[in-house]
Amino acid sequence: MKHRPAQILREYDPFEGIESVAGVSFDGSHVWIAGGDSLTAIDPESGAATRAIAVAADAGTAFDGRHLFQIAGDRIQKIDPASGSVLGTIPVPGEGGCSGMAWAEGTLWVACYRGRRIHEVDPESGAVLRTLASDRHVTGVTWVEGEL
Repeated sequence: MKHRPAQILREYDPFEGIESVAGVSFDGSHVWIAGGDSLTAIDPESGAATRAIAVAADAGTAFDGRHLFQIAGDRIQKIDPASGSVLGTIPVPGEGGCSGMAWAEGTLWVACYRGRRIHEVDPESGAVLRTLASDRHVTGVTWVEGEL
């Protein structure tokens, strides 16, 4: 694996009405941030909020190319970003305490800090397909396609 130092291109903050950011995902046009009681779309060029969806959003956020997935307590919500409608829910995996999420290769990858696990989850049924154990607390997960 090649290691390169991170390069910070731009910082955004503060966000009006959002005290803390609990999840972040990019849909190709907007950066979506989970702010407790809403998902807010941020224009990456200006940093301005362009709209908000009133849904519980207290942990990880992921985008599958069409839908947003949002951890809300003991469930993961599937959200249509155009309408803001919650299209369905699945339970969070394992023992709960899930904090981060990413979309990769047709599945959700959900980080659960309490159990020190990352679970690969079927986004339709909520079935756990695979579990990766860690000896450390896992608070987030991300996926990078391409050469490492």
